[in-house]
This record gives sequence, C-alpha cells and structure tokens, in this order.
Amino acid sequence: MNIVLTTLNAKYIHTNLAIRYLKSYAAPEFDPILTEYTIKDPAMSIVSDLYQKQPDVVGFSLYIWNIEESIRVMQLLKTVKPDVLIVAGGPEVTYDYDYWLERVPEIDAIAIGEGERTFKQLLEAYAENRDFSTVQGLAYRDGGQLKFTAPGPKLDLRELPSPFRFKEDVPDLSKRVTYIETSRGCPFSCQFCLSSIEVGVRYFNREAIKDDIRYLMANGAKTIKFVDRTFNISRSYAMEMFQFLIDEHLPGTVFQFEITGDIMRPEVIDFLNDNAPAGLFRFEIGVQSTNDLTNELVKRRQNFEKLSRTVTMVKRGGKIDQHLDLIAGLPEEDYDSFRQTFNDVFAMRPEELQLGFLKLLRGTGLRIQAEQYGYKYVDAAPYEIVSNNVLSFDDILRIKHTEDVLEKYWNDNRTPRTIEYLVTSVFATPFDFFQEFGTYWENRGWSRIGHQLADLFTRLDEFLENETEADMDIVRSLMKLDYLAHHTFQPRKIWWQNEMQAEELARIESDILGNKTPLDIEKLPIKLHERNIRKSTFITPIYVNPAGTETGQVEKQEGYLVTLFIHGEAPEFFYLHSTEERVVN
Repeated sequence: MNIVLTTLNAKYIHTNLAIRYLKSYAAPEFDPILTEYTIKDPAMSIVSDLYQKQPDVVGFSLYIWNIEESIRVMQLLKTVKPDVLIVAGGPEVTYDYDYWLERVPEIDAIAIGEGERTFKQLLEAYAENRDFSTVQGLAYRDGGQLKFTAPGPKLDLRELPSPFRFKEDVPDLSKRVTYIETSRGCPFSCQFCLSSIEVGVRYFNREAIKDDIRYLMANGAKTIKFVDRTFNISRSYAMEMFQFLIDEHLPGTVFQFEITGDIMRPEVIDFLNDNAPAGLFRFEIGVQSTNDLTNELVKRRQNFEKLSRTVTMVKRGGKIDQHLDLIAGLPEEDYDSFRQTFNDVFAMRPEELQLGFLKLLRGTGLRIQAEQYGYKYVDAAPYEIVSNNVLSFDDILRIKHTEDVLEKYWNDNRTPRTIEYLVTSVFATPFDFFQEFGTYWENRGWSRIGHQLADLFTRLDEFLENETEADMDIVRSLMKLDYLAHHTFQPRKIWWQNEMQAEELARIESDILGNKTPLDIEKLPIKLHERNIRKSTFITPIYVNPAGTETGQVEKQEGYLVTLFIHGEAPEFFYLHSTEERVVN
C-alpha cells in the first residue's frame, strides 16, 4: 500500500512536524512517503507530483494558512485519481469537521485531534478492507452518511517514537527550520487561541528529546524552534533544558522558544544572562494587549509589570533577541486603547514587535462569542475580523497601515538610531510615528512595490520632509549612520546628495593621514595610507556625534563623519568636529 503524507507550508524553509510524527508512529507496519510543498506552488504541479507516486492513501496536514490551497489540490487529485483515499487532519479541520466533510466531498475522513493513533488505525482498517467504525477519533463518510467515532485516551507522549530520524530529512536540515515539541497542551485559557481547548500539559521523554537535539545538531540543523505553547511553565524543566542547550550546543545553532513573560523568574534570567552565549536563544512572548479589561474578557491572566521586568532584564543582558506579539481587535480594545498597548510594549524596545489582527478561529471561545462583541469577520480562513463594537473598519485600516513600515524599518533593524530619535523627540508617541508614516506609505502606493535599501531611506526622508517639522539636519545625519552601518565596504550608492567637494574631501584625508586631526591613525584596526584611504573610508558632513545616538536625545553639532570599513566586519564611526577640536569613537 502506497501512503503519502503531505502539507503545503507557508514557506520553503518551514517543515511540518505533524506528518513526521504520523510517519514514525505508523512504522514498522507502514512506511509513508513524506512530501512537502508550499502555498505558492501551482496546484497542478503538486498534483502531478503526488500522482506519480501512485498513492493509495494521501494524508493532508491542514492549517488556516494552507486550507484553501489544499482544497484545490485535493479536488484535482480526486479528479485524476478517483480511487485515492484522502485523509485530512490538523487544527483547521479538527473543529467543525462535519462542515468540512460536507463542504469538501473529496475528503474521505478527518482525524479529530491528535492524529498519530487515529491515522495508524485507519491504515490498518483500510489495509484489511474493514470499515472505519473501530478507528478512534475519526469523522468519515459511510456511503451517503457522515459518521463520527469517539476519541481514544490521550497518548502517552513519553512513548512516541522520534519523528527526527528519517534519512531523507538530513540533506535539508541546515537550510530549513526544524520544529520540535517537548510538551503538548497549555495551562492557560485565552479565548482567541486553540491551545486553550486542550486541558492540561503533557510532557515528552526528556532524555529522548535531548538525544533528538544532539542528532539534529550533529546532522547540520541550525535553527531549532520549540513549539511548546509555554516552554517555561515548569521552571525546573526549563532550567534543565536551558542548561543542556548551553552545555551541548554546536556553534551556529539557534534555539527559539515561546515563553510566558510574566512567570519567568528573575533568577532564571540572571542565569541566562550570565551563562548563555550571545545569539544562542531567541524568545517569542505573546503580550497581545495591556488593557486589563480586555485581558479579563479573553480569560488571559497577565501581569504586565512582571512581563516588562522580564523583557527589560533580558534586553539588558544583551544575549537574547526578543520577539513580542500584539493582537489588534480583541474585545473592548478600541483604537486609543490599542495605541496605548502598542506604546506600552514599544517602550521596552523589543528587537521585533509583531502586529497581528484577531482571527476568529474555529473552535475558539471568541468565535462562539462573536455576536456578543459585534464582530464582523471573513468566514473563510484565516477568519480575520473587519470590525467589532468598539473598532471600526476605518480604525483597523489605520492600524494596518503601521504593519509594513514597522516590519521594514524596526523589525528588520534598518533605522534604529533614526527611529529612536523620531519616537523620542519628534512624534508624540511611537505608535503615532509608525501610523502616520504607514498611512503616507500606503497613500503613495509603496506597499505594492519592491524596495532596495536606499529606497527605504529616500521614502522616509520624503515623509519627514513633507509631513513633519523635524530638524532634517539631525534626522538625515542619523539616517546616514543607519545606512552606512549596513555596509561592510564603501557603498557604491548613497541615498543622499553628496555634499562633499573634491577639494574638501582631499583636505580632510590629507589631515587624517598627516595626523593633523584628533583621529590617531596608528590606533586604527587597519593601516591607512594614500592608496587605500579612499576605499577604506567614507567621509560626509554630519550634524550629530555618533556617540550617544542610541538614546534618541542628540545635540546638534556640525562636523564630519568618518566611516572606517574593515573587511567582513561592521564599520566603525569616528566624529571630527568641524573645527577639528576633538574626535569621539
């Protein structure tokens, strides 16, 4: 019997953990083929590839990001191979499974909840030509009738076989994200999240997980993301795993975790700050809202003061990048309230701030309560809201305008010095900057075109010049610093008009080489001379001293920026006062 397990990932670098658990659990009696595609792949190309494998059974792993594309694949696959048994599973079809069986007649059966045992029992029944009534946790068609069976007892996760030992995965481990789970379930009851439906937290075998991580690292895995809903719910368990990863990690490996910020103990953060190598760990923290009433309505217990303490301590340690999430559109969070939420969180200056919009997922409490809060939403995946009783569609559009510029200018770390100055000294709040710039960006149609690095700077410059009273001498100086910081060699292209006359540039270069400035060339990382100074440095007028620009509080002072490029390293900035009185590194 030929069995294929498949899914459509959002991107090529993603991998699907679910189908790997199904394959490992089905062994040794069955040996499914794993094959993954992306939502960008043409349906005909996917079906052609599946058809050539001549499957008897195809299992699809379904989520909000791939359900519609997957349905087209299933429909076409049934057209070219009517006898294939199509089995669906995953969070998108686990709830309202009767709806999916009626809407998509090409689906023959749906695994409800955990699929490992259900899928194997289905394969056994199919191989023996039995009906599916003995399969636990299955929705299926029997002739013209829809039938459902009760789920079996929860799996003992400590006994599940490893999903990471397949030889076909090894060649791609270094190029893709590897997802791993050490637990299932969530202790919280957030009404917008599917994880709230499963009661309790169950853990996998710790030593087996450690062995899997050793195997993955030894075979080239570079990015390993833990998908536990709250990795640090057990402090002792988290500490044990942190210590293990610190002790046994291989160079270049990065581990990502979803943590709950307000339950992270200070001594755990101190331990990480003291012992974790920089860049080894990355934290994702769901804040969602700082509005107490909103959090109460969605049954989200959160102490924002303790969460802020965690984020601040981690940031102060300088070892771990943090990705914080917000959700716009939660109950009773109007435009002004969300503006406050955004500003509360941005005040902590996370390395990334992800702005999402509420999706009323099937099976969640908020979807059931949609009418109570006046929700209007698109009744197709991903079920995003368009308004509610306190947030109009106009409000949502204004918030949406911040997404593109927040991603490009802050999350991608393109303009940290410039943004720090703008949100500290020019705009009333950080949200106002991103929202106003985002609306300007959208009105110019820039969200629909591509952007080179220089384009991002010219567009920010245009907005600030036309729409604000900012001191453009200071702003452009900070933008120059941010732009040059992205280069390891002298840039071939600059976004500003070069103000330096040839004679002025030659004079400054001559003074530097002759040690007539406070810039001591004998102490530089590279030796400057007449033949290399033009290639190794970039000199431009500036109105701020690079020292101290991280705070956003800058003093205007005219001078020259000397950027020293060191092969393969970040550039170094030096400031020459216009009167050549001093230099600051």
